Formats: sequence, C-alpha cells, structure tokens
Amino acid sequence: MANSVKPTVLVAASNSARAVALAGQLPQAEVVYCRNGDTLLRESHQQVPDVVVLYTDLSAAVPLGELLSILRGREDLSLTHFLAVGTQGLGALLSAGADALMSDSTAPEALAHLVGTLLNRARQQRELHDKNAGLLKKLDNWEHEERVRDQLVHMLVHDLKNPIAAVLGLMEIVEEDARLPKDLIELVRLSREETQHLLHLSVNMLDVRKIQAGKMNLDFELMFSPMFREVIELAQGDVGAGLSDRKLNVEVAPNLSPARVDPAILRRIFANLLSNAMKHTKAGGQIDVSVRQVNDDLQFSMSDDGEGIPADDIPNLFAAFEQSRLTLHGRFDTGMGLAFCKLAIEGHGGRIWVESVRGHGSTFTFLLPLARDEEDDEDFAELVS
Repeated sequence: MANSVKPTVLVAASNSARAVALAGQLPQAEVVYCRNGDTLLRESHQQVPDVVVLYTDLSAAVPLGELLSILRGREDLSLTHFLAVGTQGLGALLSAGADALMSDSTAPEALAHLVGTLLNRARQQRELHDKNAGLLKKLDNWEHEERVRDQLVHMLVHDLKNPIAAVLGLMEIVEEDARLPKDLIELVRLSREETQHLLHLSVNMLDVRKIQAGKMNLDFELMFSPMFREVIELAQGDVGAGLSDRKLNVEVAPNLSPARVDPAILRRIFANLLSNAMKHTKAGGQIDVSVRQVNDDLQFSMSDDGEGIPADDIPNLFAAFEQSRLTLHGRFDTGMGLAFCKLAIEGHGGRIWVESVRGHGSTFTFLLPLARDEEDDEDFAELVS
C-alpha cells in the first residue's frame, strides 16, 4: 500500500470540487487533488496511489492517452488502478490502460462506490504481491541451502571415497593372511563389510543428489539375457562376503528381448537390493532373483524370507532418509540405497514397488521397458559401423 495508513486516491481534474466531493464519500481513503498533468506526475512519485481518478477535462502538456501510458509504464504503479471519468476521449484512455470508465454525470455515490471497489481490488492485489514476494524469498533461500547442501555432500563423498576404498583394499590383504587366527580374521571380515556398507552409503548419497538435480547422465546399452546374469554376478561381488551366508538363487529367462539399460547403474541397483535383502534376513536365509519378460517390459524380482517390512513403512520406503529401520543385525537402514534404486529405475523409464508381509519376507519388483525396434536398428548400425 501507500506509505500512509489510509489508501491513497489521486483525483486529477480541472475542478477541485470533484476531489472534495469524493473525499466526503470515502472517509476511509486519503484523497489528493491534482490540478494538471504535471501535478499528477509529481504526486504519483511522492506517494504511490492505490487508485487514480483521471477526468478527461484535465489540463496536460500531452494528450491524456499518452499521460496514462506514461503512468502505466512505471513499475512502481503496476498495482495502481486507473478510473477514467468524462464524456469524450474515454476510448483513448481505455486503449492506454484504464481499468474502468465512467461518465462525469454519474452520481457522486456511484463514483465513490466504484472507487471503493477498485481500492479493495488494489488492497487484495498488494496482499497477494507481498505474499508472493515472501514466497519467492523463501524459494531463493531454499535454493541457496540446496546448493550449499549439494556442495557439502559432493565434497564429503569425494573426500571419503578414496580413503574408504584404500581401507577396504588393506582389509582384503589382511583377511587373506593365513598367519592370523580365525577369530581375528572374522573380525577383519566384519570390519570390511561395515566399511563396504559405508562406501555404498556414501556413493548412493552422492548419486541420489545427482539424479534429483538431473546431473546424472545414463550410458545406455542394448542388453540381452546373458548380460543380465553377468551384471547380477558382479553385483554379488559388490555386496561382500556376507552374502555367502545366504542361499541365493538366480534365474534369468533365456531369449529375452533386448532392453536399453545402463549396465553400471543396473549393477548398482542389484547390489543395493541384494544388500537390503541381506540386511533383513538371517544367516542361512533364502534370496531369490528372477528376470523374465512380461508383455513389453522386463520384470526383475528379488524375494527374501526375512523379517518383512512394517505396513506403515512401505509408503515412504523409497524416500531417502524418510524411513530408518533397525535391521536384524543392529544396523539402521537409512533408505538411501532404495531411494537410489527408485530414481535410477525411473530414469530408465521403469518403476519399482515392494510387497511384504511382516515376518514372512519381502519381494521387490521393478520393470524396465524393452527396446523399441528403431532403437534396435540404431544400435545395430552403430555396431556395424
């Protein structure tokens, strides 16, 4: 609004009696009289009006249509409403941006009523403008915080990856030392698995942020049945030695139609799902992996006979940090791995879901679309060339 408590109405007319009459009808507003065009320009700079009542008999150095265009073009008057009053020249003022027109023979009460309506409209628009400005400021602050958070995550993960990988390598060397007693080797093995979990968590955290920001580019390749089995075997190695304590069964249907997939990302998806199944099953538990074709999709399923998932956790299961569940092995599951799976699968044009009964295990299923014929032709042409 204007700088005063009351809304401001500028009355630009040749006769000051018109401003006096309107002021008597609008005690809730401050009515200021402008005797000519220069006065109107000066007063509108000194205090931003909510409404300008412009009479067509106003004396001005330029045509009133041009004067109104000048006022309409000012950014500080973008929320000001203009009412043109007169008998002639109203069409030019309407073209120049007048919000409403009225004859100068209209009763003062009717004029005051219309000006009051415009004042209410101006007040509502200013409130919306102020609210929108507040929301934009919050959005700017949020975007700044997101950029800072992304930079911190990126810095931390990159600083952590190399030393964690080095520790893993050293632990593997120590674990293979036959001179160590069995109980110490077992401690080293457990330490290596926890370190592997930390590495997966760090990488997933970085990649989830990348995918959310649209900064992860997928490297698609045409994949066939044998390649899916190879990817699953590589993912088993990524999970660690703890998987050897589970009964793992992998079934990949022969002669699957090809799909365009990023093999490295698919390997990460399987590693996360295998790791999740391992964390929520006991030693000796059963994990079944299957790949088969269902209509125009490849269906990947991973089932376990573990503890299952509480029904209340399922709706937010794939949201990073939304669900932290204590696993059978005393480790909190942050959900970062499953969040990565969901985003990566959706990046392939697929979807993932889970079915689970508490105490009877879980089945994670995701679909990836088959390659279209034109994509097959493109890949074949690339191979030939």
